[in-house]
Amino acid sequence: MIEKVNQFIEKHELIKNGSTIIVGVSGGPDSLALLHYLSQHKKETTLIAAHVDHMFRGRESEEDLLYVKEFCETYQIHFESIQYDVTSYKKVHGISSQVAARDVRYDFFDEMMKKHSADYLALGHHGDDQIETILMRLTRGSKGVGYAGMQIKRPFSRGTIIRPLLAVTKSDIEKYCNEWNLVPRHDPSNDKDDYTRNRFRHYVLPFLKQENPSVHEQFLQFNQYLTEDNHVLDELTKEKMNKVMKRNGTHEIEIEIPPFLMMPISLQRRGIQLILNYLYKELPPSLSAVHIENLLTFLASSHPSGELQFPAGLRIVKSYTRCTYTFTDCEEKPSPYRFRIDTPGLYKLEDGSKIKSQVWKSYPEHMVGNNCLIIDPASVRIPLYVRTRKHGDKMTLKGMNGSKKVKDIFIDKKIPLHRRNIWPIVEDDRGEILWLPGLKKSSYEATCKTQSHYIVLQYTQ
Repeated sequence: MIEKVNQFIEKHELIKNGSTIIVGVSGGPDSLALLHYLSQHKKETTLIAAHVDHMFRGRESEEDLLYVKEFCETYQIHFESIQYDVTSYKKVHGISSQVAARDVRYDFFDEMMKKHSADYLALGHHGDDQIETILMRLTRGSKGVGYAGMQIKRPFSRGTIIRPLLAVTKSDIEKYCNEWNLVPRHDPSNDKDDYTRNRFRHYVLPFLKQENPSVHEQFLQFNQYLTEDNHVLDELTKEKMNKVMKRNGTHEIEIEIPPFLMMPISLQRRGIQLILNYLYKELPPSLSAVHIENLLTFLASSHPSGELQFPAGLRIVKSYTRCTYTFTDCEEKPSPYRFRIDTPGLYKLEDGSKIKSQVWKSYPEHMVGNNCLIIDPASVRIPLYVRTRKHGDKMTLKGMNGSKKVKDIFIDKKIPLHRRNIWPIVEDDRGEILWLPGLKKSSYEATCKTQSHYIVLQYTQ
């Protein structure tokens, strides 16, 4: 086992000399063997053993903690521990025992990483664990690289999670414990079939090993290939998604649906995953591949509007050609506003957009389109104002006779319902609407190019 782990660490550059490693240690054979291996064969590193007593088994759980502490004293390894009532935690948060235990455990590991300025968190997952994980995720469904199982290394806290034992099996670890006279603790819950992982371990894994005793190596190779392929596809996805999406702060992302649907379906799935990773920070356990498939169907539907509810309060709102992913309540009406544009400068609006006001001494002929407005001050009543819409708003459109309702312009331009109440409207002191920034200009835009000066407004979404 020592030779296999040494080669695995070197191949994947898992541990640098002089680094500090937090080792998650339950007291079972896997984590105990990992801690012992690192203490004996990575002496150029600093080790901190971290143990979490989940308090599931009363006195027996506490004895696990005391055992790991005694082991660390014997080998002169710094020991950190915590006792946490995970049963109460899971009731408060309405989650399963396994999810609750994982939350508490990783919160503690994060705390230890920061406390000791650690570079790595080393975990004792081995090759058989990897087989079980991949099969479980294939069975229940997963997301993207999740099908590859546990990553050999990945970012965590201020450093990296590493799994040095993925190259070996449970049998290898048990032989290592016997050779070094290690007497690990035994968790009786591992013998029961109550948990999905245990059922895979007891019934599926023996069959696979009977077919191929080195099957863990095939799953490890599958993990590497899928991880590498996903890395390439993720980079391509980012390149494509940057052309169809925009961020509205840290809690909202908007995409243009037609160009998104032109992307290959595999990149669409990854694009959705990219958005979810950005918004959630940490994906909820209840989020599955089913959610993504439902969302793809939702986006491709011919219905112009609709809404999906995702875990943890994420709302996905479709309106015409746009889809908004948001944690905010889109139905909540924002407060109306009205303020003056009475001096040159940059005016920031409630929706994050901006209007820049300038005075030009000559007509800016290069400024065209609906994102700018050129005003002859003599033709309007100063000062100008920016406000949100009001019921019955109308404006005279440039190049047209008569007026048109602002509501109808929003509909024609397919502006989502939740954005209409915060869309800026520029008017003069008489209340004449001069401009719907980005959408339409009124007949008040200057056409004479010989005036002494002009007010120039520029809009940036």
